[in-house]
Amino acid sequence: MKRYELQAIASYLHSYDFIAEARRVDDNTVEFIFNKENSIFFNMTRGNSFIYQKKTKKPLQSYKAPFDNILHSLLAYSKILSITVPNNDRILCIEVAPKSNYKEKKITLQLEFTGKNTNIILLDESGVIIEALRHVDASRSFRVIRPGVELLPLPPYEREEESQEVESVDTLLTNNWKEYEAKRITNIKKQKLLSVQKKIDKLSKILATLPDKFKLEEEALEYQNYGNIILANLYTLKPYDKVLNTYDFDGNEISIKLPKNIVTNRISQYYFNLSKRAKNRAKNVYIEQENLSSKLRFYQNIYHSAKQVTDIYELEILVPKRAKSQRKKEKLKECELFWIEDYKVLVGRNSIENQKLLQVAKANDLWMHIRDVPSSHVIIRTDKQNLPKSVIESAAKLCVDFSIQKAGEYEIDYTKRKFVKVQEGSNVLYNKYETIRVRKEGIEIRE
Repeated sequence: MKRYELQAIASYLHSYDFIAEARRVDDNTVEFIFNKENSIFFNMTRGNSFIYQKKTKKPLQSYKAPFDNILHSLLAYSKILSITVPNNDRILCIEVAPKSNYKEKKITLQLEFTGKNTNIILLDESGVIIEALRHVDASRSFRVIRPGVELLPLPPYEREEESQEVESVDTLLTNNWKEYEAKRITNIKKQKLLSVQKKIDKLSKILATLPDKFKLEEEALEYQNYGNIILANLYTLKPYDKVLNTYDFDGNEISIKLPKNIVTNRISQYYFNLSKRAKNRAKNVYIEQENLSSKLRFYQNIYHSAKQVTDIYELEILVPKRAKSQRKKEKLKECELFWIEDYKVLVGRNSIENQKLLQVAKANDLWMHIRDVPSSHVIIRTDKQNLPKSVIESAAKLCVDFSIQKAGEYEIDYTKRKFVKVQEGSNVLYNKYETIRVRKEGIEIRE
């Protein structure tokens, strides 16, 4: 963060009277909404900190660490008393009076854009630390950052920096966002596409190694024949025999390898069991093939949809990062699991999974499906809450992205699960529904 830019931003912020909202939106980024109208984001990444502005959007992940709780309680609807850049350093100090206190109290929000020491620190009137984004102990720095500790000043910033005029802070903040977003989405998209491609490759490999139905049927007959021949020649077998050399029922010579560690009178049953297993596999291999193929198509749709995405928020919904909390590590066998604004969204990848979703959904969960088109069923877990419109819109987009190949406008019907009546398989009748329209752009989705 350049000093002259920070000074220009400090002057720009003087026009605001209060901070309406303060929240962390990413591991290293905090959003402050000034006067209910302007969202300013402070990216406090060590060595690459900067400030930007964009339209506010509810973060995908909620942060509830002590820092986040205190930040919200002290700064939400707090009155701004002063904004300074002390000692012309790369430090922004915002002094506020919290709304929640019955008597006047001053809190200093200190944002330090100082390389490896980059941090957000909340201080009381005595300069004692209330809480900080990053805690630092004595083994790592002369300057301990811990609640209850008096904050020591940083050494003066002595490096010469060329001062420039900032013509428009709005333009500066917006351009900061555009540059950051362009780099970020390129890097994140590479990682996301790679993770989805690994799933595609894994499913393709399994599909390629699935046995052929006719080969399995031939194998079943061969094992059955072995069992019958062994049964007919059981009296000739010795406990130490490894191979049975005899004739089949057509008079042809045959050698049958005998399994280890199986008593002689159970060897024929061993081959009959192998025959039964191969016969069942031949009968059901098409189900396994269909299931794997539908999952493969599903992840191919994710891949090609993610490739076209230009917004990180949408990309995180399509291909979410591994969450740290146990709750978000949850995986379900009967569907694909997504999280949208802390709401659990379940998407069926084929007809069987659509049926299972209908079975596991609760009465007040929201169900959605594309009208008059075979598509994924989507269930949004509501816990009897009223769903935000943004969640419904994002879930409807998922429904279209994973079901339709052609571009166009599609109508998605949605209603509570209790108003959906299962007819046969995943075919349903429903009433008391609402409809939302989703536009799918011209994205190539290969078969």
